Amino acid sequence: MPSGTSLTTIGFDADDTLWHNERFFQLTEARFREMLADQAAGEVVSSRLLEAERRNLARYGFGIKGFVLSMIETALDVTGDAASPQIMRQILDAGREMLEHPVETLPEAKETLEALAGRYRLVLITKGDLFDQERKLAASGLGGFFDAIEIVSDKSAATYERIFTRHGDGPARAMMVGNSLKSDVLPAIAAGSYGVHVPHELIWALEHAEQPAAEPRFRRVARLGEVPGLIAGIG
Repeated sequence: MPSGTSLTTIGFDADDTLWHNERFFQLTEARFREMLADQAAGEVVSSRLLEAERRNLARYGFGIKGFVLSMIETALDVTGDAASPQIMRQILDAGREMLEHPVETLPEAKETLEALAGRYRLVLITKGDLFDQERKLAASGLGGFFDAIEIVSDKSAATYERIFTRHGDGPARAMMVGNSLKSDVLPAIAAGSYGVHVPHELIWALEHAEQPAAEPRFRRVARLGEVPGLIAGIG
């Protein structure tokens, strides 16, 4: 394990960092737009759905179950409370399919964790529904690489400070790796850690944020397989 003032703890996001996630939300949203095609234009349906998701985050949190409830609310909103039982059934079926969808790990995820395991404390830090995140982790085959698993309701500077203190040597000697600037990078840097952005081709609208290029602890890599080399360069 590294000593002195070097990094000792590496946190990894899960969804769209280690395995695909957003693509299934977008495919389901496309189906949802088709369900309501006779009621409103697709862009109207998507706009109303995003508004509902934004309103409901504080109530339902992140994940598929909250997404399904927001779709139900949007269907009622768009149809003036006249959404048919068939549409409600289709929404519930779509959500169930999402919860049962096979996990597809991203390229270099396993190889990256293999390169770091045993040399650093690895912590999985993911937000969302507890049961669904546990299911995906088990199905991914990656759980054995991690020294700790943290499934949280949201990610803030306080979240990272608490986790990196509990499972490491504090945020100053930790790094967070993820695809979301808003959730993975910015709050980790605010806590005093390094924040490494690994862009994914798809990003949820509510996760958009500006790149903190001026922050000395900000790093960006093109792909996950570059992370071990980046860490070695930091020390």
